[in-house]
Amino acid sequence: MGAMLRPPPQLTVSEWAERHRILGSRASSEPGPWRTSRTPYLRAIMDALSAVHPARRVVFMKGAQTGGTEGGNNWLGYILHHVPAPVLAVQPTVELAKRFSRQRIDPLIEETPVLRERVAPARARDSGNTLLSKEFPGGILVMTGANSAVGLRSMTARFLFLDEIDAYPGDVEGEGDPIALAEARARTFGWRRKTFLVSTPTITGLSRIEREYLASDQRRFFVPCPQCGTMQVLTFERLRWEKGNPRSVAYRCESCDGAIEEHHKTAMLAGGEWRPTAVAEDPHTVGFHISALYSPVGWLSWEQIARDWEAAQGKPEDLKTFKNTVLGETWQESGDAPDWQRLYERREDWPIGIVPAGALFLTAGADVQRDRIEVSIWAWGRGLESWFVDHVIIDGGPDRAPIEQSSMGSRHAGTWASLTALLGRTWPHASGARLGLAKLAIDTGYEAPAVYAWARRAGHAQVVPVKGVDGFNRAAPIVGPSYVDVTEGGRKLRRGARLWTVAVATFKSETYRFLRLSRPTDEELAAGTVYPAGYVHLPRGMEAEWVKQLVAEQLVSVRTKRGFARLEWQKLRERNEVLDCRVYARAAAWIAGADRWTEATWRDLEAQVAADGTEDGPVAPVPEQTDAADPVPPSAGMLRRRASRGRRVFTPSYLR
Repeated sequence: MGAMLRPPPQLTVSEWAERHRILGSRASSEPGPWRTSRTPYLRAIMDALSAVHPARRVVFMKGAQTGGTEGGNNWLGYILHHVPAPVLAVQPTVELAKRFSRQRIDPLIEETPVLRERVAPARARDSGNTLLSKEFPGGILVMTGANSAVGLRSMTARFLFLDEIDAYPGDVEGEGDPIALAEARARTFGWRRKTFLVSTPTITGLSRIEREYLASDQRRFFVPCPQCGTMQVLTFERLRWEKGNPRSVAYRCESCDGAIEEHHKTAMLAGGEWRPTAVAEDPHTVGFHISALYSPVGWLSWEQIARDWEAAQGKPEDLKTFKNTVLGETWQESGDAPDWQRLYERREDWPIGIVPAGALFLTAGADVQRDRIEVSIWAWGRGLESWFVDHVIIDGGPDRAPIEQSSMGSRHAGTWASLTALLGRTWPHASGARLGLAKLAIDTGYEAPAVYAWARRAGHAQVVPVKGVDGFNRAAPIVGPSYVDVTEGGRKLRRGARLWTVAVATFKSETYRFLRLSRPTDEELAAGTVYPAGYVHLPRGMEAEWVKQLVAEQLVSVRTKRGFARLEWQKLRERNEVLDCRVYARAAAWIAGADRWTEATWRDLEAQVAADGTEDGPVAPVPEQTDAADPVPPSAGMLRRRASRGRRVFTPSYLR
């Protein structure tokens, strides 16, 4: 009992790690005793987490390959060994919390002798050691996900380790912000509580870690120039190399402009120091920011950073990832709607209903309304260059007999019968081939049971039911498929349809970025310049109303009831079906695997479209199914021939 009443030992986290932490091969590429000298910038961050430090909130906004998570693990080990108390460690989801426990916490305990003595093995009876809970003398470590309200309010905790907070949901099960819920559990500990908030940032105005950092004293790590000694913050703008030759990379001092080589970094880090650059709103909050430029020699090199930058050019999503994970900075989303008149005037001289040269496969997006179904057909080529091919309006609700109108003509049919017929339609390609729909993604936001039933009958090879969700901070723009039950003929069919969840905000932002890309001049095109990746082509037959609908929304920042900012797409016009259909068609291309195809795949598809144009009769790529998690195709040139209404239909293997 006397040991429990003694004050915390006068020992910092970095000192504890140097004395006791052992890194094993399971969790580290450099196994052996912990050496803070490898990442000197972590010393001040870890020491701010020490019991003897006055800070109550420690914020760390970081790039990749900087050791932030291991610094947090050292803090957890320090608590388990020297400052026993209840601890709550929060990951973005419960599943990630389980992975964190297996891959980080279990090795931390098993490979550090002083911790192994304090936490009983999980196999021991009544050990208190489970996947998400580790009991130790005087305290307990509980791990949970920010998506679990029950987990966040299950216990009081003196210490909070909130990891990757930019991936937390905005509102957890209707109970509020997960950070606020977690911090409410620590209030009873008063001045003795401590919270560690860590994350790579995401989007300006939405990023939690940026908001927390800006409210802190905003410390930056200054390092000395090996030539003139000037203390400075490493910035990407001063990393220089010859274009196309990342091996020539060197850092240029902001004072003497001398070239600093990679091998100088070790001494620079050892001589570095943290300096506050602002006055904190709360004097008990300290904030640290560092980029991957500081990554120790042998981890992420300046040469690799240069290669990653060159590889990301022309790819907005890759540039966003680079800025977030390498530079540790937020990405500025531009949500202003492009001028519809400028887009209308730049329409190109090819008719609607024709697939131009360069386009290699078709997808469609269907938006179900009360009295109609609207479908946009888009063609896709290398680099996600796209062409608006057709827009079909099937007039009449799901239970009505409609009149179908499109550039291809009109006819009477039932709503779902018309949509089924569209699956078998082909469009003429400039090569002479005829292309069918690789995939059609249909929104389930209206009359979902009817959509599921139709999708099940049509088959998951070609039809993709999708559900749009808001938000940008998602690990992937599309998740799935998950299975939903379908009711048909009064009978419930379990796992009747496959549903994909689509982050519509992400694809709307991408569409607007692509629409803003500049067209090469006629002289540049004549000289062989290609259109930029993602460029959107619009045909001369595209109606003004359709162009208006394509840019019918804008991205605005709104405040929630609890005062937090979030970005939201809002309508500028009443009609926005063409934009919605574009998003669903883009989702269909993602699910087909186009974002992950190799150069060999694109060459194979080009060869097949060209060859198909020389065959007699229409040829249409009609898919069966692509596993989005494994888009690697079989060997190039593999085609499958089958009968389809008396004509030959060739299916590229990677669109099945």
